[in-house]
Amino acid sequence: MSASEDQDYVRVAWLYYMEGATQADIAKKLGMTRLRVNRMLAEARESGLVRVQINARLQSCVELERQLEADFNLEAAVIIPTPEDQSLIPVNLGRAGGEFLARYLQENEIHEIGVGWGETILHIIRNLPETRHPDIHVNSLMGGLTQGLEINTFEIARELARRLQARCSYLVAPIYAGSAQSRDIILDQEVFALADKGRSNELALLSIGELSPRSLLVRHGLPKDVSMQDLQALGAVGDVMGQFFTREGVLIPHGINERVIALSFEELRKVKTTIFAAGGRHKTEAIAGVLSAGLGSVLVCDEDTARAAAAMATRPQPRKP
Repeated sequence: MSASEDQDYVRVAWLYYMEGATQADIAKKLGMTRLRVNRMLAEARESGLVRVQINARLQSCVELERQLEADFNLEAAVIIPTPEDQSLIPVNLGRAGGEFLARYLQENEIHEIGVGWGETILHIIRNLPETRHPDIHVNSLMGGLTQGLEINTFEIARELARRLQARCSYLVAPIYAGSAQSRDIILDQEVFALADKGRSNELALLSIGELSPRSLLVRHGLPKDVSMQDLQALGAVGDVMGQFFTREGVLIPHGINERVIALSFEELRKVKTTIFAAGGRHKTEAIAGVLSAGLGSVLVCDEDTARAAAAMATRPQPRKP
């Protein structure tokens, strides 16, 4: 977006939200169509240019947060109302997750942040205010896709570092190696010391992937010799950083989990605070698996999905310090 286009968005948003002008008034004033004004307002909210804050919490969401924290040993839960349009969930979770992350960074001294990838993670980052944290180092915790998607791990790490004016390190490798042996060779290189990275991160920001044809990992990341049906036959319901697990939170016995270039679940459990952000009914079983495994300490989710996932999940053992 050019500087002049950016100013157009700011002007439209100001007239609508600050001066109370109608969309028809703005269209006439700025020489645009009403449809164009409507789209610009929607894009301004989605990009984080405009943040709408409601100074009250829905009681049912607050009660569910407390229940999740107690039942699944969570440090915190951030639950939002489920919109009728499920496509809005990543955007809405991004706003809530961005507010939580901004507050967390204000209240805690953080030096290392590890990140994964995904649409919801990108929306969280877009909703972070631009601040200056030169002492923070952002690390990618997994390899990336070969395609240049903006939700790829490389772009996610870079954008978070830009927002925080922080330093950044990439894991410049594919998400899957050709074999378990080649994965071990790659990770033996000093530059790919993932276990050390895991231990040094005080905070991890991750998404949860479902196992379905709509999954970006299924569409763009799985090796040609592995099919979704192969994984489903072993009980897989979703993935975290390319590692597939069952609804009970157990890694499936498939070679794909031995080929992934990412922080292991064992090392992830050692991270002080891990934020998982995901929602939508299609991710219910995968979120239940993460809750059952006790992988995270913070869950950002929508109400209907979180309630259904909690009902499916088994209570995990307390996280090790």
